[in-house]
Amino acid sequence: MVQQDQAAEVRAAIVAGRAVLGIELGSTRIKASLIGPDHAPIASGSHDWENQLVDRVWTYSLDAVWAGLQDCFARLVADVEVQYGVRPTTFAGIGVSAMMHGYLAFDADDRLLVPFRTWRNTSTGPAAAELTELFGYNIPLRWSVAHLYQAILDDEPHVPQIAHFTTLAGYVHWRLTGRKVLGVGDASGMFPVDPETRGYDRKMLDQLDALVAERRPGLAVADLLPEVLPAGQEAGRLTAGGAALLDPTGALQPGIPLCPPEGDAGTGMVATNSVAPRTGNVSAGTSIFAMIVLERALAKVHHELDLVTTPAGDLVAMVHCNNGASELGAWADVFGQFAAALGAPAGPDDVFATLFRAALEGDADGGGLLAYNYLAGEPITGLEEGRPLFVRTPDSSLTLANFMRTQVYGAFGTLALGMRVLAEEGVEVDAMFAHGGLFRTEGVAQRLLAAAIGAPVAVGRTASEGGAWGIAVLAAYLSAASEPDGPDLGTYLNDRVFADAALDVAQPDAGDVAGFATYLERYSAGLAVERAATLAI
Repeated sequence: MVQQDQAAEVRAAIVAGRAVLGIELGSTRIKASLIGPDHAPIASGSHDWENQLVDRVWTYSLDAVWAGLQDCFARLVADVEVQYGVRPTTFAGIGVSAMMHGYLAFDADDRLLVPFRTWRNTSTGPAAAELTELFGYNIPLRWSVAHLYQAILDDEPHVPQIAHFTTLAGYVHWRLTGRKVLGVGDASGMFPVDPETRGYDRKMLDQLDALVAERRPGLAVADLLPEVLPAGQEAGRLTAGGAALLDPTGALQPGIPLCPPEGDAGTGMVATNSVAPRTGNVSAGTSIFAMIVLERALAKVHHELDLVTTPAGDLVAMVHCNNGASELGAWADVFGQFAAALGAPAGPDDVFATLFRAALEGDADGGGLLAYNYLAGEPITGLEEGRPLFVRTPDSSLTLANFMRTQVYGAFGTLALGMRVLAEEGVEVDAMFAHGGLFRTEGVAQRLLAAAIGAPVAVGRTASEGGAWGIAVLAAYLSAASEPDGPDLGTYLNDRVFADAALDVAQPDAGDVAGFATYLERYSAGLAVERAATLAI
């Protein structure tokens, strides 16, 4: 509970409709973050959900989307009522974010044509390879245009009926406002964006339309894509139908402005104040990815790197790993069950904290142990499917500390391989910020990540708030951007959001750096074992 005087100020802001709501649909959790006029989190709500593997396609049903959003919003409202004694009916702004990429295709009557194909699917190899060669620009397997073109290559029956396609954030925003738009950051994961125009790359669209015409004459991809908007531009207002979708009780009022919907990469950049050149961030969840804002375009095409943009449209190199903290979570659950069987049950946070602290006591190289967190395929290492593995040699040192250090190292292994490619391009980073639940246990994952990437890693007080807080900040930016001579996004974050932010910075420890380098050599060599497992099991 907040202190009484603070609670009164927050209560007044909520009643006056000056609070701002951010909602992010992550891979395992939908989270809502309510922030006050000072951008500080004042309430939250969440809903746990999981993707499903249906007919070898990773998906979520649209019913699950809305059931999850409604439960998440209801929990946020309940949290507000418990803390402040009021129930919010309106907000100064709303923002929607979600996991990037994937494929949601609709017909002219706005009916979903095929089940939602998430970023986790890796069945688009032929399309991604052909488009990468055509554009001279890396098109990863999970990008929306790769899904669309693969459907065209496979002559899927739904293709002639496609009227528009979008991402998960774009879909939710559309249903809330009636507008088919995307923030430029999320759009850049659908189709390449030109950083000069802050819109889809016109030359590449023309190239794609010429290619598609050979198979589907008259199908213009540009006509299927959502409109692109930069941060700070209003992207519509909550309709009566949208309000009822989010809040079936009828208390939520329509008319609230929404910012452009963004992807989790963009909200991660905002949540860590890393939208300026030579800054970067690492977001750790079900997937894990690093974003580095570039000073210049890369010299070569690299399959390990995406080129996307900030929510303002500046060019960003992304190292995206399909597999993040899920395997760590599974092992934590096993240890939690063991504690309960001993008659000493512990909550998930306590289990994680205990295991993570143990990791700091392990040998710098993990004692010869090896772990792969591959629940899904991993394009960076060329694997179409995943098999979580723990491997050791007879002379390795199997202790709890080494086991846990190896598991954390395993979560960062593929990321480190991608970061090496950036280093070879001469990309320099002044500051690296980290956010996500993996960093809730103070000083552990942060320190080991610094070792993995060989750079200082900063974590702020909003690190565990993540993307829901980031999209709330983008929604709050609507008001500032509308001011005469309003600030650009970077200035807004520096001067109004993070001016007094306290950061905990972990410098790379020489021993950890050397130990991780040894581990990564073993990790790279052991990929042959991982690859064999996908064939044998």
